[in-house]
Amino acid sequence: MTGLSTILIVVGLFLAGGAYSFSKQEMPKGTVVLLAGASAMCLIAGVMRIQGIWE
Repeated sequence: MTGLSTILIVVGLFLAGGAYSFSKQEMPKGTVVLLAGASAMCLIAGVMRIQGIWE
């Protein structure tokens, strides 16, 4: 596991936690969707780097 893939996964989990927290606080749905989308992209990119797809 490289450093970049680790960073992407950690950032993705952080954003997922933020999306969950914002949804519990009943923040605007657009903000929650934006955080969830960014989280999904970071997690997917991190996993793809682990699997070596982008090498």
